Amino acid sequence: MKKLIVPLAVLFLASCYSDKESELYPSPTGSGGCDTTNMNFAKVQPIFSQSCALAGCHDAATKSFGHDLSNYDGIKTAINGGRLLGAIKHETGYMQMPKGMPKLGDCQVSQIAAWVNAGMPQ
Repeated sequence: MKKLIVPLAVLFLASCYSDKESELYPSPTGSGGCDTTNMNFAKVQPIFSQSCALAGCHDAATKSFGHDLSNYDGIKTAINGGRLLGAIKHETGYMQMPKGMPKLGDCQVSQIAAWVNAGMPQ
């Protein structure tokens, strides 16, 4: 009987182990693990800096199509112009942005949209 108890105890303890990624590394709050809560300019500014306000595109020097997306006022003006969200969402009838690069990730687009919907707070 002793020989049977030890293997059963080992089997029982081994079955208690959990390695589900979602439990070990929980997603941030928001839709699908994308944090869109309390959006402000500090949270969306890196997206614009890394994808839009690049040399030769929408930086302060180039201002492609008259848009300077390197600062708050320029981004706000572009959004109020009514074409920026359609462009980054790749909607029909809009020039797809960022030009010559992959579409922004769904989370990045959702974060920008949430920021706009919140009134574009600084």
